[in-house]
Amino acid sequence: MDQIVSTSANKKRVIMLIIDTLMYPPLEKAVKEGSAPAFKFFMDNGRVFPNIVSPFPTMSVTVDSSLLTGTNANIHKIPGLVWFHDKEKRLINYGSHIRELIKLGITQSMKDILYNINNQHLNKEIKTIHEELSSRGKITASINALIYRGNTEHNLKLPRLLTIFTSLNHELKTKGSQLFTYGSFSKLSPLKRYGYFWQKCGFNDRFSAQELKYLIKTDSLPSFTIVYFPDMDKIIHKNGPMDIKGIHKVDKQLQNVLDCYDSWEEALKDNYWIIIGDNGQAPIDSDRNKALIDLRQSLRSYQIMTLKDGVKDRDEVVLGVNERMAFIYTLNPEHAPLSDLAKTLQMDERVDVIAWKEKESVHVISGVQQGKFIFKPNGTLVDEYEQSWDIEGDLGILNLTVKNNKIIYDEYPDALARLYSSLTSHEGNYLVVSAKPGFEFIGEGSPTHVGGASHGGLHKQDSLVSMIVTGTNLSPRHLRIIDLKDWILTLLD
Repeated sequence: MDQIVSTSANKKRVIMLIIDTLMYPPLEKAVKEGSAPAFKFFMDNGRVFPNIVSPFPTMSVTVDSSLLTGTNANIHKIPGLVWFHDKEKRLINYGSHIRELIKLGITQSMKDILYNINNQHLNKEIKTIHEELSSRGKITASINALIYRGNTEHNLKLPRLLTIFTSLNHELKTKGSQLFTYGSFSKLSPLKRYGYFWQKCGFNDRFSAQELKYLIKTDSLPSFTIVYFPDMDKIIHKNGPMDIKGIHKVDKQLQNVLDCYDSWEEALKDNYWIIIGDNGQAPIDSDRNKALIDLRQSLRSYQIMTLKDGVKDRDEVVLGVNERMAFIYTLNPEHAPLSDLAKTLQMDERVDVIAWKEKESVHVISGVQQGKFIFKPNGTLVDEYEQSWDIEGDLGILNLTVKNNKIIYDEYPDALARLYSSLTSHEGNYLVVSAKPGFEFIGEGSPTHVGGASHGGLHKQDSLVSMIVTGTNLSPRHLRIIDLKDWILTLLD
């Protein structure tokens, strides 16, 4: 309640809805079948961009960091959902599966999720869109977004059950947007519905919609509002990429939001609406033995760090598994050089892309085909995103073509920048690996999605998301999530 401020209504505002795993093919199917009237309304009254490129790895925390900062992971420094902190010599996990969090230590894991990701790990040298707009005197709101850093101090009120199982205090200070919702830990509306412990403490679509409706009904919408709708992720993970149940469910929440206005058309009047997915998902084979690439088995000739024990002197390898992508770290480059780890993984034809950095260059091999591809930035060839590269070797490894000195991407959108940024996103000696569609990596305690779908990978199925925009003919410079921040700032100028 105390967060509400009156906002001037004379300029158009941006309402950005992030719908987890919003992809164009199932969206088109749902709209054609008539089961998504709110989406249809926005599409009929706006423009649809079916193929926006997500950053890599295609995991929500990395995507949200890129969205808020307008940069890739080499600059914003959130490498993935799971990564190894070289200085602290520990694996960081922002919430892959409760099994892994317990093994890593629940107090440390919860501190990483609730505090460190926004206040410590996200690069302090770079401004988020909330910080940028705040410095221009504009008010912003963040509802259930995982990345939310702003200039206003807030208290996260932790549920009693969480404080019993961890040594965290009942309140945790954090810095966010001026108007700020983070589940039931910090909220705007006095309503208690949908915010209970068994409802993921408010991290659900209904709670997100309820908070947005509260801003609309109290005439408190600020210049920029970002709202995260998380529920579809789980549905697609379980049922596969073309399932439309999730779209139908989130559409109901969008209808509820539109119903706050005298008419749906009224909702378009003073607002730019941007509705976008965060990552795609690729189908996973229904045969468990085929679908799961167990990295502990693949690399069994090396001593792999266990989650419970952390780094021990004898350990040679650490696994940072992000579903269809993984970071594989060597702690002992003499006994476990990256080139040897890479060759071992290349024997598995389910592993699509294996990349590592040597000096300024990135080396890429594949389990799918022979050969090697090497590239580095600032070269003589330019890609479709105006980035320049030097390349040599087998273009087919990343499915590239070169025409008139221009690099053209296909299976792996914006592959060079996305791979390069991932390999320079944090300190350490590591490989980046991505699986073929149909397969996902597992380590100790990893979640699995056999017969469903999964993400994290470099492939276009993981990487392409849908975006609907109303109220403007201006487009982002390029159709990538990292290009949206500058475009939004232009809309609000």
